[in-house]
Order: sequence, then structure tokens, then C-alpha cells
Amino acid sequence: MSEIGAASSTRGSGATAGELLELLRTGKAVTRTDLRRITGLSRTAVVSRVDALVGSGLVVPGGELESTGGRRPGSVVFDHKAGLVGSAAIGRSRSQVALFDLAGTELGAAAVEHEVGAGPDAVMPDVARQLSGLRGDHPGRIFGVGVSIPGSVDPDRGVSVDSPVMAGWDGVELAPYLREVADAPLFVGNDADVLARSERLGHAAKHRNLIVVKASTGLGLGILADRRIVSGHLGGAGEIGHTKVDVADGRPCRCGDTGCLETLAGGWALVARLQEKGHDVDHVRDLVAYALEGDATAKQLLRESGRALGEVLAVAINLLNPEAVVLGGDMAAAFDVYAAGVRESVYARASALATRELHVLPATYGDRAGLVGCASMALDQVLSPAAVDARLARTRG
Repeated sequence: MSEIGAASSTRGSGATAGELLELLRTGKAVTRTDLRRITGLSRTAVVSRVDALVGSGLVVPGGELESTGGRRPGSVVFDHKAGLVGSAAIGRSRSQVALFDLAGTELGAAAVEHEVGAGPDAVMPDVARQLSGLRGDHPGRIFGVGVSIPGSVDPDRGVSVDSPVMAGWDGVELAPYLREVADAPLFVGNDADVLARSERLGHAAKHRNLIVVKASTGLGLGILADRRIVSGHLGGAGEIGHTKVDVADGRPCRCGDTGCLETLAGGWALVARLQEKGHDVDHVRDLVAYALEGDATAKQLLRESGRALGEVLAVAINLLNPEAVVLGGDMAAAFDVYAAGVRESVYARASALATRELHVLPATYGDRAGLVGCASMALDQVLSPAAVDARLARTRG
């Protein structure tokens, strides 16, 4: 939001302490004078609200700034060390966990390997143990935890509602598994949406409208429209992997249906084909490693996967007209090979207008994107003006 926009949204309604913190942590204000000018609040009101933020530990007095005439103004600084957020990106065979400070800087991370398709009772206790171990190295209050899982989610209940590839997760509340690690709210998001959320800190600084592909064991899309996540009515936007394609007619998919794009282009399907050719692979990461070492068969499979994805992706590009397509997930680690296949189909099938200025880019945070996106999701929630004001009210009570 621009400075003018911030002023118009707060002036006259009496900007709250939470809204002042938002201005400080986003750099739109650095002094109490800035806060008065932007919000229209009186000096007394600004001092009262800032004092409440200082008392909560979220803000600390900074140094004196250069004077523009008269007394040197003192800065007010958001204290990113005042707390932590946890992050957990749950995958089919590997889950990643991390702790971040309140500025979104990663402090420590770990990975949890588990059986393919393991249920929450097998996965979540290990995730909790890893987070607990990280807390031992980075003590501090955890404000919230962000978790991503494949498939559609209900963010209000914090549960999976329709995951065709994560049997046993639908309807299971995840918060109780982490309660002993952090007495803090849990926020759950779809893995592709979380990947897109990470790009709000990356490519979306330049390109506000993005399609973000997660190409790994499965295929999914995250959509950023004017930097806002588009999840759809039931959270099912971007389920491109289970789009039916004629060339896959009759092929059984891991979702239980047949004819899905994933049967041609999903990482699990590529691994099966490479195994049939005598390669020792268990996961799409193994296939990508072969490709990066120059294995011709692995490279061909990745390019064919990108080509098949691109044929369906071209429709989404025509509909959404993004500025860029971002390729993330395990397959994107072999970006040049995979992107070549995507470009081949996209530029052949999407309209000339939609591709005229289209960029195809690698994910900003690579294999850390899920963790960054989960942390961003948690930070957006726990540092929102409403959440900060509620926290201050509880403290006063």
C-alpha cells in the first residue's frame, strides 16, 4: 500500500496500535512524527499506541536521525527478535521444518524423511520433535506455525479436506500434534499456494501477476493476481495435475481416477518409467540428479514432462495472462531442461498476446520455497493489525 493509501485507510477511523506496527515493520514510517503524518492521529494518541507496542516487546526505540531543522527525531524500530514463527512443509516422502524470526529470516532448519504416503500419526510427531530440537538452539516465544500440505485445505479448521495423494489426512486436525512444542495458533495452506506465497517476497516484487508451478512428485499451481493468492471457492484452484488429457486416456492415476495429466508428467510417473529402463531411482529427486549428471534418458523424461505440462498450462496462461510463470518443486532443480519443455508447448499453444512479454523463471527460494511460504503465511497472520491489537488487549486484560 502506498503512503497515501495507508493514510486514507486509517485517517478518521483512529489507527490502532496494530496498524502503526504495520507501518513501522514495512518501512513506511520510522518515527513518531511519520506515524502522525500518515495516520492523522494526535501526538498523544501516537505516543500511547507506540508505548503499548514497546511494552509488548514488538517495538524498541531506535537511534536519533538527522535533523531537518530543530530537534533530532528519534526512530522507532520493529524488533524482529521479539519472537519466532515455525514452518513445516509436509510432503509425500519428506517434510521440512524451520524456525524464522519475525522479519522472516530463517534461523534453523531440518528435514524429516518418512514412508511415501504416511499418515499424520506417523509424520506429525517427527515434525514436532524436529521443531522442538530447533527451539533448543533458538529459544524464544513462538507466535504461530505455518504448515503446508498437498491438496485442498480448510484454513479455518486447519485441516486437509481433499487430498487425492495423502490418504488419512483429510479432516484430521494438525494443531494438537504441535501443541506441546508451541502454544500458538496453527495456519494450514495448500503446498502450491504456499509456494506462490513465497514469491510475494521474490519475483512478485517485479511481476505482480504470476502462475507458480510446483512440479515434484505431483503437479500443482499457485496463482498470484496483483500479489494476492487466488485459492478458489473450495481451495481447489490450481489442481492442474488431475486435469484429464486425451493422450493419457485409460492410464491409472494415484488419485484413483484415470487419464490425469500426472500420469504423463508427474514425478511419480517419471520415476516409474525410469525404473522400467533399469535406473536405480526411488524419488523424483533421484531422477533430477541423473539429469543434472547428464543422463540422456532422465533429461528426455524431464523435457517430456515439461512439454506435457505446458500444453495444459497454456490454457491457464490464456485465461490469467500472467507476467511470468515460476517453476518450483523438485523437477525445477533441473531448470534448463524442464523449462525448455514447458516453453516449447506454452509458446506453441498459448496466444501471441499472452506470451508476448511472458517470462519463465526459476523459483526464488529453490527447495526452501515451501518453508519460506509457510513462514510468510504465519507472519501475515500473527503480525496483522487485528492479531496485534487482540494480543495487546489480552495483555491489558
